Amino acid sequence: MAFHTQQSLSGFIASDPQQSVTENGDTRFYVRVGQPHFRHEYSGSFTSLEPTFHDLVAYRATAERALNRLAKGDSFVAEGYVRTFQVERDGETIQREEFVAKKIGHDLARTNYQVTRTNRSAPGSEQDAATTQTAIVSETEAAHTSSGW
Repeated sequence: MAFHTQQSLSGFIASDPQQSVTENGDTRFYVRVGQPHFRHEYSGSFTSLEPTFHDLVAYRATAERALNRLAKGDSFVAEGYVRTFQVERDGETIQREEFVAKKIGHDLARTNYQVTRTNRSAPGSEQDAATTQTAIVSETEAAHTSSGW
């Protein structure tokens, strides 16, 4: 069977998370996210460039979990897709983009965790582990520094 893949996005949470409710009554999570960028130099070193900033949203259960677990400054990894839409500002139509996260969590390469697990009904079951584990962030590294991580 082939791998199921989607687009991914990683970076840092650049704004305080905002909660809203859609017309259908679904919870909506919104944040501005930053993506660090680097230039590879001929010497083999990397030069930190200015980050770019983008909109990220999540809905329903993913939104509720993100609101409880993510905060400004956290490093994250998300899976989903880019949604393009139009908005009208001052009588002008503007094209906008946002990343719709179907799955989102802390970036383990940049976040230290303490994980507490509940009893599992089927030990060793990946599905059971995915649904019962609760991760508590005990310490997060700085999301961005002047040195670019």
